[in-house]
Amino acid sequence: MGISTARAAIFVLPLMLAACAGDGPGSITFTDDRGTANQPYPANYKPELLAFLRTYLNNPVGVKEAMLGEPVQRTVGGRLRYVTCLRYNARDVDGNYRGQRERAVLYVDARLDRIVEEAGDICGGAVYAPFPEMEKMTR
Repeated sequence: MGISTARAAIFVLPLMLAACAGDGPGSITFTDDRGTANQPYPANYKPELLAFLRTYLNNPVGVKEAMLGEPVQRTVGGRLRYVTCLRYNARDVDGNYRGQRERAVLYVDARLDRIVEEAGDICGGAVYAPFPEMEKMTR
């Protein structure tokens, strides 16, 4: 292998490896995403969600009107996911309440994947129950 061929291989190899990493350009997946196949039920969804909310909320103390829906399977972005819908009224950094918010929490392979801030259609028809654990959060 000549020097120019070796240099070309150094530049081409990362591109070839990147092409193998995901479903398309700019896509990297860390789980075996089955897409439309049934997902495993997120048995630890409440503790996982509470741990995430401690970092997601500017002020996790004193949350009011917390409501949570049981995980249900829905198609989001063309992929089957377990989704829990969440409603709450949290304080801003200045300590004032912002009003009721609704979020969709998506799970992949039974683990919290992300929160969708514009829950809209994803949470349409969700059945909520009180979520007192969220109202008792501390920093």
